[in-house]
Amino acid sequence: MYRLHGLGMSYNGTPVLRDVTLRFSEPQLIALVGPNGAGKSTLLGILAGLRPQYSGSCLYRDRELRRWPRRAFAREVSFVPQTVRIEFPFTAEQVVLMGRTPHAGGLFESPADWQAVDEAMRLTDTLAFRHRDFRSLSGGERQLVLLASALAQQPRVLLLDEPTTFLDLRHQIAIYRLLADLRRQGLLVIAATHDLNLAAAYADRVVALRAGRIIADAPPDQVLHPAVIRELFDVETRTAQGPRGRPWILYGE
Repeated sequence: MYRLHGLGMSYNGTPVLRDVTLRFSEPQLIALVGPNGAGKSTLLGILAGLRPQYSGSCLYRDRELRRWPRRAFAREVSFVPQTVRIEFPFTAEQVVLMGRTPHAGGLFESPADWQAVDEAMRLTDTLAFRHRDFRSLSGGERQLVLLASALAQQPRVLLLDEPTTFLDLRHQIAIYRLLADLRRQGLLVIAATHDLNLAAAYADRVVALRAGRIIADAPPDQVLHPAVIRELFDVETRTAQGPRGRPWILYGE
């Protein structure tokens, strides 16, 4: 799906990503981890086609990202940012319906559009407040609506920047279970996260970044161990065995 070679990005002359070479195939659930400023959000922005000023090469389905027609690319790849500001009185349902824009074929929504909206809101547990003003929702509810909008887009690739921001524990677990289900249904899912235990529990692969460079890229049990975590975050941890033999990280001395 994606082939990155020598990828770099700078802001005002300051490098944010340096010489990133990666391949992402479907279906996988990939966690991007690293400290603040590591380059995770920038990498997601490039993959989403939102930062075309990168250096090096970033191919999606064997075509350089900058050469993709925007509408065609939007039918393939969906991006959920950490936060979105909406100033107008749209309902949650209308925000989810916006995810259908790349598929629009006329002035009015089709039955397929409404079916996609209903299914996306059911999957994200947002049907109960579908008619509420998006601006009146809590941070967690807004995050779920944005995820529903991305799912209504019916993409092949789902990119998420801190998808459990503002969510309570029940919804954090529910979202990662949903992402794992989407991967099993054939999607490539790439999520930046600070929650290492959620990454350990659900990801197929973990890509660790620090100062714009790849520190590690492997299954969770090979990346999320004390030596790598110390290099990434300068904190001491211990690793135990969690559910399904997955690593579970214990913080502190």
